[in-house]
Amino acid sequence: MSEGVLRDVASLVVRLAIERGATDAECTIAEGDEFSATVRLGEVETLKEAGSRAAGLRVLLGKRQGSSYTSDLTEDGVSQMVDAALAIARITEEDPFAGLPAPEELGQITVDLQLAAPDVAQVEAAARIDSAKRAEATALAADTRITNSEGASCETYSGCRVFANSRGFLGSYASTTASLSVTPVARQGEEMERDYWHSVSRSWAGLEAPEYVGQKAAERALRRLGARKIETCKATIVFEPRVAKSLLGHIFEAVSGESIYRKSSFLLDKLEQQIAAAAVTIVDDATIPGYFGTSPFDDEGVPSRRTVVIENGVLKNYLFNTYSARKLNAHTTGNAARGLTGAAGIGHGTLYLEAGSQTPEEIFAAVGTGLYVTELIGFGVNTVTGDYSRGAAGLWIEDGKPGYPVAEITVAGNLATMLQNIVHIGSDLEFRGSTCAPTIAIRDMTISGK
Repeated sequence: MSEGVLRDVASLVVRLAIERGATDAECTIAEGDEFSATVRLGEVETLKEAGSRAAGLRVLLGKRQGSSYTSDLTEDGVSQMVDAALAIARITEEDPFAGLPAPEELGQITVDLQLAAPDVAQVEAAARIDSAKRAEATALAADTRITNSEGASCETYSGCRVFANSRGFLGSYASTTASLSVTPVARQGEEMERDYWHSVSRSWAGLEAPEYVGQKAAERALRRLGARKIETCKATIVFEPRVAKSLLGHIFEAVSGESIYRKSSFLLDKLEQQIAAAAVTIVDDATIPGYFGTSPFDDEGVPSRRTVVIENGVLKNYLFNTYSARKLNAHTTGNAARGLTGAAGIGHGTLYLEAGSQTPEEIFAAVGTGLYVTELIGFGVNTVTGDYSRGAAGLWIEDGKPGYPVAEITVAGNLATMLQNIVHIGSDLEFRGSTCAPTIAIRDMTISGK
């Protein structure tokens, strides 16, 4: 269906819900085409090409709410969805905080946010498969120690999203994504190590060349050979961008309105307090054209915006959808996020740590001796207390440069202390997803080794 037809369907769904007794209603429709190819050792292992189309509805009967969804967008299909959602609402308990945003909170960005590129759909399937083969072939040819591969993949998506509610909002936008990745395996004697590299873009033309992706992945796998254990110690840890961004994920969870109203965050009651080093500024921005966290409106029809979460180390804002804002007598920050059905949760736009002025090489030189973490393993993070413990691998920094590889270790600390102990922030910020960070150095972390 065209985007215009899907907008008409969403409007119809909302109108039917109101006509049948709902006091408020909101409808989300998503349609898209996905392509995924995985190759290993030059042969295609999996190939998927699929289209999907579905609608979700949430209705309110006063303070009671119900949800339903369907992939049948005919008149009969959406009619049954409406009846199912209303039936569920009639038997649920009232929630005093349930409801849609106020009419004055609704709206959308009208400038071109560059979320869709036509070349993604225009590339032939054979060319997408070939890009994965070329990336893997480059990795395998990079060094005789690259003896195997866990495969290379190429994925694309083209689709659109429509949202309508009973308070006059109707919006839609198209988006595309293309990605390419490869995971080679290096061998030295009986030791085997693997690593990967990936490229992602809104357009096919924006992807890094398959040969670059393959070469980069091979270099990363090779540098892990000969890994040693190290003695348990305290040291400065330098997180490369690929793993540094996970720290922002923990901070997002801690500033989410849901965590705040449940009193399950180590950042509870910390607004306007210095909770991080003065060099730390973290921004949630869903308005930057072409970025992966960008959209013209959130999943409640509230305009996307830029929100500074931490500014010069001071906690400035929590992130809310309408429900969490009402629970805390606040206002939505345009951070509603959901799938097709149910009440909205809380998500982020492009969440990033602002870049510093030092190159990674300058950070290594300033640190002198420490650990450069290139992979984190496990999920030992408690955002209620801030306790942090993750398995890790990387390179030991000696004489201001990354040296021998290190594995089978654990890095530990507390997020509240870690934020205060950020001593260096790199200039190498790249937007390779909706959560992004440059190189970060944190002093006085515990490394558990042998």
